[in-house]
Amino acid sequence: MKTLILNVDRDDDFGRKANVKSPIIGIKDNINAANKLGQADPEDSDLNAIFSAISIYNKFLKLKKNVEIATICGDINVGIKSDEKITQQLEQVIKETKVDDIVLVTDGVEDEYVLPIIQSRIKITSINKVSVKQSRELEDTYYRVIKILEDEKVQKQFVLPIALVLIVGAIFVLLDMAASGFGAILLTLGLYLLIRVFRWERILAVAWSEIKSGFFTGRMSIFTYIIAFIILIATFIMAYYNVNNLSLRSEVEILRWIFFLNNIIWGVVIACLVALAGHVADVYVKDKKLLKRYWPAPFSLFAFGFISSTVFGALYEAFANWPKSFDVNPFFTMSFIGYTFTGIMIALSGLIIYHYVKEINELEEKKIEIENKTIRTH
Repeated sequence: MKTLILNVDRDDDFGRKANVKSPIIGIKDNINAANKLGQADPEDSDLNAIFSAISIYNKFLKLKKNVEIATICGDINVGIKSDEKITQQLEQVIKETKVDDIVLVTDGVEDEYVLPIIQSRIKITSINKVSVKQSRELEDTYYRVIKILEDEKVQKQFVLPIALVLIVGAIFVLLDMAASGFGAILLTLGLYLLIRVFRWERILAVAWSEIKSGFFTGRMSIFTYIIAFIILIATFIMAYYNVNNLSLRSEVEILRWIFFLNNIIWGVVIACLVALAGHVADVYVKDKKLLKRYWPAPFSLFAFGFISSTVFGALYEAFANWPKSFDVNPFFTMSFIGYTFTGIMIALSGLIIYHYVKEINELEEKKIEIENKTIRTH
């Protein structure tokens, strides 16, 4: 029975640093390889491994066992490429030495990935892991941390928020806005935690996928959604600016809120109309028809705009002298009645048109159905 003392260098330090071609078979070639690597990099851990393999080889010789020694190397690109090279060299060594079992010598946790490769081809009777005594615990800790960080779940839960915080902080520092950066970091972390708690990751992923596919396919809704979002942002900024420059007869905070809401109503209506127009255009291009459920939407939005702006305008006037008095007269003016009536009539018009279009569609569907039945009977 012949035993092989096998040393494995998965990242090919012997080839890169000492220009030694692998596989290295025989005690003489292994000693020469060890000397070359020792001169090239005396601190390399593979140096400890090969000398350990030589030491085990000498012990087996003293016990008068039939033994051979070999070193196989992988590639600097640790992974599939290096494992393919190790597999090829292992098969070559087994064929040349004609051994029956192996004593495996490795220089760390990383090299143990080759265990399945070796075990699938020959029996392993012993494994000797070699590392410098002072660095054993540090090395083990390093590989454990690296392995944990390679986990996709860990990356999403811990690495991603840290990366977001660093990016946001760096942007504000570069803009010389360090104080605002702290608030932006808190906002970023808050949004991230909110998304995690309510499990909105899938919704955001689907939304992002829709946006990308929309750009590639030229869908109108993607562009109208962006325009609608810009309109909303501009509306809120203008409303905020108007509120800050507002001179009030009363210091009641509710007046500012009423004024703010009154300023954003038509911006919201226009943004919704723009977004709806893009969506309807996409549906028409896709199905070659306008779905009846979209007909009432523009009428409802305009009705909402007229009624809401009128109500908030009247509320602002009614609370103008609060808490001294509450004036109900703004709710009985001609403008309030006229705008409210206009909003209601627009909503009713939308409802009537919706039912009219619905009846026409139903009649057309029935007509088509009758024609199809007639064709089948003939």
